[in-house]
Amino acid sequence: MTGQAQGQVPDSGKVALVTGASRGIGYGVAEALVARGDRVCITGRNEDALKEAVERLGPDRVIGVAGKAHDVAHQAVAVERTMEAFGRVDFLVNNAGTNPVFGPIAELDLDVARKVYETNVISALGFAQQTWKAWQKENGGAIVNIASVAAISASPFIGAYGMSKAAMVNLTLQLAHEMAPLVRVNAIAPAVVKTKFAEALYEGREAEAAAAYPLGRLGVPQDIGGAAAFLTSDQSDWITGQTLVVDGGIFLNAGVH
Repeated sequence: MTGQAQGQVPDSGKVALVTGASRGIGYGVAEALVARGDRVCITGRNEDALKEAVERLGPDRVIGVAGKAHDVAHQAVAVERTMEAFGRVDFLVNNAGTNPVFGPIAELDLDVARKVYETNVISALGFAQQTWKAWQKENGGAIVNIASVAAISASPFIGAYGMSKAAMVNLTLQLAHEMAPLVRVNAIAPAVVKTKFAEALYEGREAEAAAAYPLGRLGVPQDIGGAAAFLTSDQSDWITGQTLVVDGGIFLNAGVH
């Protein structure tokens, strides 16, 4: 999409903050929200990659704020910049995440486990607190947490990631309960989506990996973007505290040998 194409989309009057959105799922979510007319702030660690994403999405509708998701100061600045640029922050999509280790959880370095939790769970809570205080407490809105199917099943070799995403599902429940009725809070649990982040799960064997899915392919960021757009739309006004599994049907194979 180009900024010019997006300029033809009527302004929805809504504003979103999407974390970890310079590429992959976060970018796909931002793209879907911009396409429907939202203005969006995206965050990411790499300033150059973030600038490139803003240019692709359309600088007339999008700003970028670089920083580390678990940095409380960055969380505050991202929300402040969104409010300064757009005057509101209706939607928060917590997508920033990390999975720095691949191996059995019984041998996991506990400092690594802490890092995974800090980035994947505590940062999501921090951003939710910031958007709540800045806008949503008085004006309402919606939060979408990007979890994973690893949250709801055993996840060989990515156990710390699965644990953190399970915590994110429960965080979704807690926030949904506390923030009702003004703010709806839901999660999305994707299976394998074709991103740089998930390359280790399919690189060099994509056809084999895709064959396990009843729908015959791996996910793409746009699949999650569409789900996030729905969960931040009026069409989902009576949905909160839920985790939407977006998995290409892979769980249909559970128990099939």
